[in-house]
Amino acid sequence: MIRSLRLFTLAAGVLATIGAGMPSDAQGADFVPKPETYICPNATGPGAVNCFLNAVEHLYTMCRQIKSIEIIEFGYEKSEEGVNGAKTDYCVDKHKISMTRPYQAALREATGSRSAIDGLRALHELWLGALAELKWKPGESDDDYKARVVRPYEIFKETAEAVRTALAAAQTRLAGPAPKARAAMAPKGAN
Repeated sequence: MIRSLRLFTLAAGVLATIGAGMPSDAQGADFVPKPETYICPNATGPGAVNCFLNAVEHLYTMCRQIKSIEIIEFGYEKSEEGVNGAKTDYCVDKHKISMTRPYQAALREATGSRSAIDGLRALHELWLGALAELKWKPGESDDDYKARVVRPYEIFKETAEAVRTALAAAQTRLAGPAPKARAAMAPKGAN
Protein backbone atom coordinates (compact mmCIF):
# COMPACT_ATOMS: atom_id res chain seq x y z
CA MET A 1 0.00 0.00 0.00
CA ILE A 2 2.79 2.42 0.89
CA ARG A 3 4.57 1.45 -2.30
CA SER A 4 1.41 2.17 -4.34
CA LEU A 5 1.08 5.53 -2.63
CA ARG A 6 4.71 6.39 -3.47
CA LEU A 7 4.19 5.39 -7.12
CA PHE A 8 1.01 7.44 -7.24
CA THR A 9 2.80 10.48 -5.74
CA LEU A 10 5.71 10.06 -8.16
CA ALA A 11 3.36 9.73 -11.15
CA ALA A 12 1.36 12.77 -10.03
CA GLY A 13 4.59 14.77 -9.69
CA VAL A 14 5.74 13.77 -13.16
CA LEU A 15 2.37 14.63 -14.68
CA ALA A 16 2.33 17.98 -12.87
CA THR A 17 5.81 18.76 -14.20
CA ILE A 18 4.85 17.81 -17.74
CA GLY A 19 1.58 19.72 -17.46
CA ALA A 20 3.38 22.84 -16.25
CA GLY A 21 5.57 22.80 -19.34
CA MET A 22 2.63 22.53 -21.72
CA PRO A 23 0.62 25.62 -22.55
CA SER A 24 -3.02 25.68 -21.59
CA ASP A 25 -5.62 26.32 -24.29
CA ALA A 26 -5.56 30.04 -23.50
CA GLN A 27 -1.77 30.15 -23.60
CA GLY A 28 -1.60 28.05 -26.76
CA ALA A 29 -3.85 30.51 -28.56
CA ASP A 30 -1.27 33.24 -27.98
CA PHE A 31 1.32 31.33 -30.01
CA VAL A 32 -0.82 31.07 -33.12
CA PRO A 33 -0.10 34.20 -35.16
CA LYS A 34 -2.78 35.86 -37.21
CA PRO A 35 -2.61 35.03 -40.93
CA GLU A 36 -1.97 38.72 -41.63
CA THR A 37 1.35 38.40 -39.81
CA TYR A 38 2.62 36.15 -42.59
CA ILE A 39 0.53 37.22 -45.53
CA CYS A 40 0.56 41.00 -45.25
CA PRO A 41 2.88 42.09 -42.43
CA ASN A 42 3.49 45.57 -43.86
CA ALA A 43 -0.02 46.58 -44.90
CA THR A 44 -0.35 50.37 -45.03
CA GLY A 45 -3.62 50.35 -43.13
CA PRO A 46 -6.57 48.25 -42.10
CA GLY A 47 -8.77 46.51 -44.59
CA ALA A 48 -8.68 43.65 -47.02
CA VAL A 49 -7.49 45.74 -49.97
CA ASN A 50 -4.45 47.01 -48.06
CA CYS A 51 -3.66 43.47 -46.93
CA PHE A 52 -3.89 42.12 -50.47
CA LEU A 53 -1.78 44.92 -51.94
CA ASN A 54 0.96 44.21 -49.40
CA ALA A 55 0.64 40.43 -49.76
CA VAL A 56 1.34 40.60 -53.49
CA GLU A 57 4.77 42.11 -52.89
CA HIS A 58 5.53 40.20 -49.69
CA LEU A 59 4.68 36.71 -50.94
CA TYR A 60 6.48 37.31 -54.23
CA THR A 61 9.56 38.32 -52.22
CA MET A 62 9.38 35.14 -50.14
CA CYS A 63 9.36 32.89 -53.21
CA ARG A 64 12.00 35.01 -54.94
CA GLN A 65 14.31 34.57 -51.95
CA ILE A 66 13.80 30.81 -51.98
CA LYS A 67 14.63 30.72 -55.70
CA SER A 68 17.77 32.76 -54.95
CA ILE A 69 18.83 30.15 -52.40
CA GLU A 70 18.31 27.37 -54.94
CA ILE A 71 20.38 29.29 -57.48
CA ILE A 72 23.17 29.84 -54.94
CA GLU A 73 23.05 26.18 -53.95
CA PHE A 74 22.88 24.58 -57.42
CA GLY A 75 23.79 27.32 -59.91
CA TYR A 76 21.52 28.72 -62.61
CA GLU A 77 21.85 25.79 -64.98
CA LYS A 78 21.02 23.13 -62.39
CA SER A 79 18.51 25.09 -60.30
CA GLU A 80 15.61 23.35 -62.06
CA GLU A 81 17.12 19.86 -62.52
CA GLY A 82 15.36 17.01 -60.75
CA VAL A 83 14.03 18.19 -57.42
CA ASN A 84 16.35 21.20 -57.18
CA GLY A 85 13.48 23.63 -57.80
CA ALA A 86 11.06 21.87 -55.45
CA LYS A 87 11.32 24.48 -52.70
CA THR A 88 10.32 27.28 -55.06
CA ASP A 89 7.54 25.17 -56.56
CA TYR A 90 6.22 24.49 -53.05
CA CYS A 91 6.45 28.18 -52.15
CA VAL A 92 4.50 29.20 -55.25
CA ASP A 93 1.81 26.55 -54.71
CA LYS A 94 1.51 27.37 -51.01
CA HIS A 95 1.14 31.10 -51.58
CA LYS A 96 -1.33 30.70 -54.40
CA ILE A 97 -3.52 28.98 -51.82
CA SER A 98 -2.76 31.43 -49.00
CA MET A 99 -3.58 34.37 -51.28
CA THR A 100 -7.09 33.12 -52.04
CA ARG A 101 -8.76 34.58 -48.95
CA PRO A 102 -7.07 38.00 -49.04
CA TYR A 103 -7.81 38.31 -52.76
CA GLN A 104 -11.49 37.42 -52.37
CA ALA A 105 -11.82 39.74 -49.36
CA ALA A 106 -10.20 42.59 -51.30
CA LEU A 107 -12.62 42.09 -54.19
CA ARG A 108 -15.55 42.21 -51.77
CA GLU A 109 -14.20 45.33 -50.08
CA ALA A 110 -13.73 47.08 -53.45
CA THR A 111 -17.36 46.50 -54.47
CA GLY A 112 -18.67 49.78 -55.78
CA SER A 113 -15.56 50.62 -57.78
CA ARG A 114 -15.35 48.75 -61.05
CA SER A 115 -11.90 50.18 -61.82
CA ALA A 116 -10.58 49.09 -58.40
CA ILE A 117 -11.91 45.57 -58.94
CA ASP A 118 -10.36 45.48 -62.40
CA GLY A 119 -7.07 46.70 -60.89
CA LEU A 120 -7.16 44.01 -58.21
CA ARG A 121 -7.80 41.33 -60.80
CA ALA A 122 -5.00 42.64 -63.00
CA LEU A 123 -2.63 42.75 -60.03
CA HIS A 124 -3.49 39.17 -59.11
CA GLU A 125 -2.76 38.04 -62.68
CA LEU A 126 0.52 40.00 -62.70
CA TRP A 127 1.49 38.37 -59.41
CA LEU A 128 0.73 34.87 -60.71
CA GLY A 129 2.75 35.59 -63.85
CA ALA A 130 5.68 36.97 -61.87
CA LEU A 131 5.75 33.84 -59.69
CA ALA A 132 5.80 31.64 -62.80
CA GLU A 133 8.68 33.72 -64.21
CA LEU A 134 10.99 33.17 -61.22
CA LYS A 135 12.68 30.32 -63.07
CA TRP A 136 15.95 31.05 -64.82
CA LYS A 137 15.79 30.99 -68.61
CA PRO A 138 18.63 29.17 -70.40
CA GLY A 139 21.20 31.61 -71.77
CA GLU A 140 20.13 34.41 -69.44
CA SER A 141 23.00 36.25 -67.75
CA ASP A 142 23.13 36.86 -64.03
CA ASP A 143 22.40 40.58 -64.47
CA ASP A 144 19.53 39.90 -66.87
CA TYR A 145 17.95 37.40 -64.49
CA LYS A 146 18.23 39.71 -61.50
CA ALA A 147 16.79 42.67 -63.44
CA ARG A 148 13.91 40.54 -64.67
CA VAL A 149 12.87 39.25 -61.24
CA VAL A 150 13.07 42.73 -59.70
CA ARG A 151 10.97 44.40 -62.43
CA PRO A 152 7.59 43.14 -61.06
CA TYR A 153 7.97 45.27 -57.92
CA GLU A 154 7.60 48.47 -59.92
CA ILE A 155 4.52 47.11 -61.69
CA PHE A 156 3.06 45.93 -58.36
CA LYS A 157 3.49 49.40 -56.86
CA GLU A 158 2.02 51.21 -59.88
CA THR A 159 -0.99 48.91 -59.99
CA ALA A 160 -1.50 49.15 -56.22
CA GLU A 161 -1.46 52.94 -56.44
CA ALA A 162 -4.03 52.85 -59.25
CA VAL A 163 -6.27 50.63 -57.09
CA ARG A 164 -5.94 53.00 -54.12
CA THR A 165 -6.76 55.99 -56.34
CA ALA A 166 -9.83 54.22 -57.77
CA LEU A 167 -11.05 53.33 -54.28
CA ALA A 168 -10.55 56.88 -53.02
CA ALA A 169 -12.50 58.23 -56.00
CA ALA A 170 -15.32 55.74 -55.37
CA GLN A 171 -15.48 56.67 -51.68
CA THR A 172 -15.61 60.36 -52.55
CA ARG A 173 -18.36 59.70 -55.08
CA LEU A 174 -20.37 57.67 -52.54
CA ALA A 175 -19.90 60.23 -49.77
CA GLY A 176 -21.42 62.95 -51.94
CA PRO A 177 -20.42 66.60 -51.85
CA ALA A 178 -18.71 68.10 -48.84
CA PRO A 179 -20.95 69.83 -46.24
CA LYS A 180 -20.10 73.32 -47.57
CA ALA A 181 -20.90 72.23 -51.11
CA ARG A 182 -24.21 70.76 -49.98
CA ALA A 183 -25.10 73.99 -48.17
CA ALA A 184 -24.29 76.01 -51.30
CA MET A 185 -26.44 73.69 -53.42
CA ALA A 186 -29.45 73.90 -51.06
CA PRO A 187 -32.21 76.30 -52.09
CA LYS A 188 -32.00 79.69 -50.38
CA GLY A 189 -34.21 80.03 -47.39
CA ALA A 190 -34.40 76.27 -46.88
CA ASN A 191 -32.60 76.55 -43.55
